[in-house]
Amino acid sequence: MDNTKELETRDIKQLLWIYAVPAVISQIIASIYNIADRIFIGQGVGPLAIAGLAITMPMMNIIHAFGSLVGVGSSARMSIVLGRKDVRWAEDILGNSTIFTLVLGFMFTTAGYLFMDDILMKFGATTQTLSYAHEYMMIVLPGMFLTTVTFNLVSLIRASGYPTKSMFILAGGALLNIALDPIFIFVFDWGIAGAAWATTISMAVSSLVSVLHFVNPKSFIRFRSHGWKLKGYIFKNVMLIGLSPFLMNVTAAGVVALLNSQLLRYGGDLAVGAFGIVNTYGNFLVLFILGVCQGMQPIAGYNYGAGQTERLKEVYLLTMKICVITGLVGSIISCAFPQAMVRVFTTDEELIRLGTPAVRFFLIMFPIVGFTITNSNFFQYIDKPWIAITTSMARQIIFLIPFCYLFPVVLEHFNHPGLNGIWWAAPASDIAGAILAAILLYTQRHVFRKSL
Repeated sequence: MDNTKELETRDIKQLLWIYAVPAVISQIIASIYNIADRIFIGQGVGPLAIAGLAITMPMMNIIHAFGSLVGVGSSARMSIVLGRKDVRWAEDILGNSTIFTLVLGFMFTTAGYLFMDDILMKFGATTQTLSYAHEYMMIVLPGMFLTTVTFNLVSLIRASGYPTKSMFILAGGALLNIALDPIFIFVFDWGIAGAAWATTISMAVSSLVSVLHFVNPKSFIRFRSHGWKLKGYIFKNVMLIGLSPFLMNVTAAGVVALLNSQLLRYGGDLAVGAFGIVNTYGNFLVLFILGVCQGMQPIAGYNYGAGQTERLKEVYLLTMKICVITGLVGSIISCAFPQAMVRVFTTDEELIRLGTPAVRFFLIMFPIVGFTITNSNFFQYIDKPWIAITTSMARQIIFLIPFCYLFPVVLEHFNHPGLNGIWWAAPASDIAGAILAAILLYTQRHVFRKSL
C-alpha cells in the first residue's frame, strides 16, 4: 500500500508529528544508549576507559559517515521521486544504495582492522588509553559495519511511508544494547569489551530486521530484480545529496582528533575524558534535533518533488521552531547543572573539575546550533547539496579548528589557562556558523515562493 500519498494532502503539523516523533524517540533512545554506555564504562572500568572510548569516537564517526553518505542521500532522493510518483525509480534507489552501502562498509571495516593502532594514535591515544580504545574497536568494527546497513535501510523505510516501523528498529537495537551492557560489563566482567559486544550484537539484530522489511511482499517499496542493476545516475544523485552529512561526519572525526591533541597539550588525558563527557551530552541534543529534521525529510522532499512550495515553507518553519527551542532547553539545563551532569559519569574529582566548565561552554549556544543544523538538513533534503555542505562544514572547519588553536595562545598570553581557550572556541564557532547559515538561507529564499 502506498503510504506516501498523505504527504501532499495532510495537515503539516500532523504530518511532522507522525514522522518526527518516531524519529526523535529513536534518536533519544540511541542517545540514552550512548550515555548509558559511558556510565557503565566509567563506573565499571574507570576514568581512563572513558578517555579510551573518547579516542574511538572519530573512527566511529567516520564509519557513521559512510552510512549517512548513502542513507541520507538515498532517502532524500527517494522522497523526491515518490513526490513525482515514480515507484520503479524508488526501488532502483533501494537496490543500488544497498550495494553502495555494503561495498563502502566492507572497504572501511577492512582498512580499520589493518591500520587500527596507527589511526587511534592519530586520534589522540596515549600509552595509557590505547589498550582500551584498541580492545573496544577490535570487537565493535563489525557492529559499525552493520550500523551503516541499518542506517541506510531504516532511512528508506521512513522515506517510503513507515516512520513508526523505522523507530521500532532503531529503538529496539538501542534498548537491546542498553540491556546487554550491564550484563556483559558487570555480570560477565568483560570490561570495555562487554560494551563492544553489546553494540555488535544489537546492530546485527537491527540490520536483520531492516532487511526483512524490504523482502516482505506487503511493503510498498521492496527489493526487486531491476533494483540490483547499477545505474550511474542514481549513484551520482545519492552521493551528491549524501555528501553533506558524510563530510560533516568525517570533519567531526578530524575535529575531534585535533581537539584531543590540543586537550592533551593543555590538560592531559583527563581533559580528553572531560570532552568525551561533554560530547555525549552534545550528541544527545544533536540527535534530538536530527530526529526532528528526519521527520521533516520525507515531507520536504516529497512536496519539493511535487512542486508544493507553500507546504515546503510551512514544514521548514515548524521544524526550525522546534529545533531552536530544543537547543534552548539544553543550553539552560547545561548552564544550571554542569557539575551534576559530569558527576553522572564519574566520581573522579579532577575529571569533575575539568568537565564542569566544558559542559557550560560547549552547550551554551545550542539554540543557534539548532538553527544551523535545520538549515543544513533542509537543503540536502531538497537536492541542494552545496548549500548544505557549506552550512554544515563552516562551523567546524572554517571556524572551530582555527579558534581551537588561536584562543589558547591568546589566553595564555594574558596569563589565563590555555585549556579555557579550547572551551571558548565552541560557542564562538557556533555563532559564526549560524551567521553564515543565515546568509546562505537568504540567498535561497526563492525556493519558498517560486514554482518548481
